[in-house]
Amino acid sequence: MRTLSKFLVVVFVALMATSVQAQEINFDRNIDNFRYPDKRGVNVFESQKDTTSTFNGVDVRVGGSFALQYQHIENENANLAGYELKEAGSNFNLATANMDLDVALYDGVRMHLRTYLSSRHHNEPYVKGGYFQVDKLDFIKEGFLEDLMQYTTIRIGHMENNYGDAHFRRSDNAQALYNPFVGNLIMDAFTTEVGAEVYYRRDGFIGMLGFTNGKLNQSVEEDETGHTGGASFLAKLGYDKQLNSDLRVRLTGSLYNTGYVPNSYLYAADRAGARYYDVMQAATSTSDDFRASRYNPNLTNKITAVMFNPFVKYRGLEFFGTIEMATGKADSELEDRTANQYAGELIYRFGNDENIYVGGRYNLVDAEDISGEDVSIDRFQLAAGWFMTRNILVKGEYVIQNYNDFGATSILNEGQFDGVMLEAVISF
Repeated sequence: MRTLSKFLVVVFVALMATSVQAQEINFDRNIDNFRYPDKRGVNVFESQKDTTSTFNGVDVRVGGSFALQYQHIENENANLAGYELKEAGSNFNLATANMDLDVALYDGVRMHLRTYLSSRHHNEPYVKGGYFQVDKLDFIKEGFLEDLMQYTTIRIGHMENNYGDAHFRRSDNAQALYNPFVGNLIMDAFTTEVGAEVYYRRDGFIGMLGFTNGKLNQSVEEDETGHTGGASFLAKLGYDKQLNSDLRVRLTGSLYNTGYVPNSYLYAADRAGARYYDVMQAATSTSDDFRASRYNPNLTNKITAVMFNPFVKYRGLEFFGTIEMATGKADSELEDRTANQYAGELIYRFGNDENIYVGGRYNLVDAEDISGEDVSIDRFQLAAGWFMTRNILVKGEYVIQNYNDFGATSILNEGQFDGVMLEAVISF
């Protein structure tokens, strides 16, 4: 995918040069059925379903995001088994960058592609994923099934799968503008698989069904069972309505289920890495555990995950919650295990156009670990942010995370990290 991303950079430059020469640049940069990457995209979940078309020929929107953090975090553990931790000092982390290509291909048809130009786990460009989205079928025949398609969206690609609502608020490498905090959830449900999703939205109700091949890394090679992959099933049902000028409510329930997959990455697919660098890692380690600070229940070959997400916004005050249960196992295990996650965040936005906010989040994971132990992890985050413009956000966070009930032979035994993160984000 790195070769593809380099090729796409050349294509982007050529497209932009052609647009400049033809003086056909769309300066308002609007595309139908699109979630804006700036402040207008905050508290947007599924991209809106436009009823009025603005299509006037193929339109290429090149965008991007940049993020830089200053970290001052300390970590410790019981060190009973000789697991001395790395000392994490105070300094800047690697600056991260995304490039987005969104193309209106036809009336009601668009494409999205995201490339990570720089990320914690890969400092070279590589493609995250993308999709082809259809909101009208006029390319078949003008007005074809228009009564159905005014409520229906079809999305196909190697893409970020729509399991739960938390992934709409998480930081996606450099796209950290939607996230009022610096870190994502402890059990960070996020994966990119090849598949298709069909949405039906009407009068505030949302329904979605999707299928994927259950694989993060694509391959036609057969495993020892003779399979080249498996299948995952996705579903979402919910309600989202602006009840009046002051009050908006949303509640969704989501399902992610596999029969058999060679390796489930639902809680380990983010190759961009966690936001807290070099925490809870062995002093003797010569490599970066880029997923450290997260928890992966390692339900490797079989998983059923359910997530409920309430969201309420009354004027400047908003609440977003996560209740999640994941059950499954690896092939080598005889019995299923369960991991539960709970999170609640309360944000208050104020100032001109709600450009300033303060908030807090509590996050708890309670799980039957693959080691056979019942463990828990809890985290508290306190954050504040300022949208200097709709494309520029600066934010700060105090975080404390505790590891409970991990055994004496674990590096996480009586583990804790805490400190301050500062982050600047540009997204356009």
